[in-house]
Amino acid sequence: MSRPLHRGLLGGGRLSVNGPDIWDDSQMKDKTEKEDLERNRSAGDQTPLSIKFLSRILFPDNSPSKQSLGENGLLSDPFSPGTGRNRLKYTLLLIRLSLVVIIILALTGSFWWTISITSSSRGQIYHGYRQLQEQVVSDLRDIGKLSLGAANVKDMEYCPPESENFVPCFNVSENLDLGLSKGEEFDRRCGPGSRQTCLVLPPVNYKIPLRWPTGRDVIWHANVNITAQEVLSSGSLTKRLMMLEEEQISFRSDSAMFDSIEDYSHQIAEMIGLRNESNFAQAGVRTILDIGCGYGSFGAHLFSSQLLTMCVANYEASGSQVQLTLERGLPAMIGSFNSKQLPYPSLSFDMIHCAECHVDWDQKDGILLVEVDRLLRPGGYFVWTSTVTNTQRSLRNKVSLKIWNFVRSFAESMCWELLSQQDETVVWKKTSLKKCYFARRPGVGPSLCSKGQDIESPYYRPLQACIAGTQSRRWIPIEERTKWPSRAKLNSSELKIHGLQSEALAEDSLNWNSAVNNYWSLLSPLIFSDHPKRPGDDDPSPPYNMLRNVLDMNAHFGGLNAALLDARKSAWVMNVIPSSGPNYLPLILDRGFVGVLHDWCEAFPTYPRTYDLVHANGLLSVEFGQHSRCLMFDLFIEIDRVLRPEGWVIIRDTVPLIELARVHASRLKWDARVVEVESSDEKLLICQKPFSRRQAS
Repeated sequence: MSRPLHRGLLGGGRLSVNGPDIWDDSQMKDKTEKEDLERNRSAGDQTPLSIKFLSRILFPDNSPSKQSLGENGLLSDPFSPGTGRNRLKYTLLLIRLSLVVIIILALTGSFWWTISITSSSRGQIYHGYRQLQEQVVSDLRDIGKLSLGAANVKDMEYCPPESENFVPCFNVSENLDLGLSKGEEFDRRCGPGSRQTCLVLPPVNYKIPLRWPTGRDVIWHANVNITAQEVLSSGSLTKRLMMLEEEQISFRSDSAMFDSIEDYSHQIAEMIGLRNESNFAQAGVRTILDIGCGYGSFGAHLFSSQLLTMCVANYEASGSQVQLTLERGLPAMIGSFNSKQLPYPSLSFDMIHCAECHVDWDQKDGILLVEVDRLLRPGGYFVWTSTVTNTQRSLRNKVSLKIWNFVRSFAESMCWELLSQQDETVVWKKTSLKKCYFARRPGVGPSLCSKGQDIESPYYRPLQACIAGTQSRRWIPIEERTKWPSRAKLNSSELKIHGLQSEALAEDSLNWNSAVNNYWSLLSPLIFSDHPKRPGDDDPSPPYNMLRNVLDMNAHFGGLNAALLDARKSAWVMNVIPSSGPNYLPLILDRGFVGVLHDWCEAFPTYPRTYDLVHANGLLSVEFGQHSRCLMFDLFIEIDRVLRPEGWVIIRDTVPLIELARVHASRLKWDARVVEVESSDEKLLICQKPFSRRQAS
């Protein structure tokens, strides 16, 4: 039987060497038999054709004896059935070895190129490498947590019930163990272990707050940590204007049983020389700092007159003034008026109010009064209501008389003018003239701060015993400032103080007005229903909506705040300026808004469940864009803590950061969606926090 025809490398073609082009069958048969015999003799020579081919290229040899031609002039066949598999393996092995050689040569060349760079260039590359390394380490910390995937989501634990009202950084018992006293036990201390790594659940019987304005005067008792006895025994003026009614606490500001807040506010206006409290704005008063605010009744009453009152009080485990005030939807934050400066700029408030605020103004050589002076604008008012100021009663009490004499004398040494004194209320006016300080007798009163001491926006710095703000370009009497509501725009001369042009603020306002309209269309109609998971009635007109307050985590110029006002939304905004970014807080305060300086690697000084909407525009880029001092997921846990159940989160940032933020949102079990931003390389992340209930034990 004839053997199959073996073909050469030319795909079936034949290579003729002085022979005929066409052979007959007998010749072909003889030839194939001879080829078989030759192959049997050279079975040990199995060199792959590819190696032979490369050898011929690299080491050419024209010797006839080295030619790989068959006896009749045909090339030997590398694809014969007996040797094909082995030769294919050798071919693949050669390719792999070739790739390894190429890589080694490339790396060797790169190495010699690198060491040939000059020392100065190496320094620049090393610096860039260090930045890249820091960013990689930061990203890996986030990715490391995310790599566990769904299993990690299941492992996210809830905090124990005793933590449902806990605020990190304010641990009074620990401070007492350290030996702190005389008010310093209430100081804020953020150590490495102050961060929470669990999700705070609301109390068992927690309910969604009522709509405004009803929710301003009536709150659910189960939502706050206060006992019935604490309600009944409330002592201060604004605390005792409340009563417990079944499941609710109502604030009876117009009760005939007590001197009403309306009468009290009217009295203060008359002492300043105004007809009533509705004329405060005409006198230049817009923002008020209320120290030890009770439960916010003073600010609640003035809110209807477009006056913004920020409540500041110590951390309290139970019966907290700040927690109840925020539950009413009013501005408040935890702040210890003891040994540290508050994180507000100098010259920030038009009025500072203290009604039975339990601050010992005569202690520490009057340094707490110096802090009041730092926070007051030129021409601003300090209102103090206390039994100490009752002259007739003080004459019978030597301790009270001593305190009153010290405060009155010290206020005069700081160039405060005593405007009026009625019953237990005294009103001082801070001087508008710097020359008053230089007209004092030598050694009388606190000295003026030096340029190094006069920091415009301190961050929990120890109290200073010198008068601050005198070197600021913002030293403008409140009477000369633009009146509210025009103050929100600021005139060109006021903007120039902050290094801004009118066009820049106008463009910012235009952008934010558009953004607020878009936000409202995204969130509606959820924000208007009593229970966002159920459809409610038709959208009510402002201010009757569920959005009472907003935490703007990177407020910039305060554009979101201004846009909400332009849209006639009644929500007030806590404008936060990150301590790691540009400081526009003085501008925000000068516009008639409230705000604070804060480090977002630390817990915010507020109780859990206190904000309806958390907004962050560009914050992730500020905190995590170039380098990060903390983990992004820790920031999201903090947002979850301060956000009320069924509250909203709006984050705008670059696409990579938004994608990472969306993963964090899913770990917190938030309902999240990403929205494209037109003509921008940024995206929006819109989230809603679920109402997760704790089971009653």
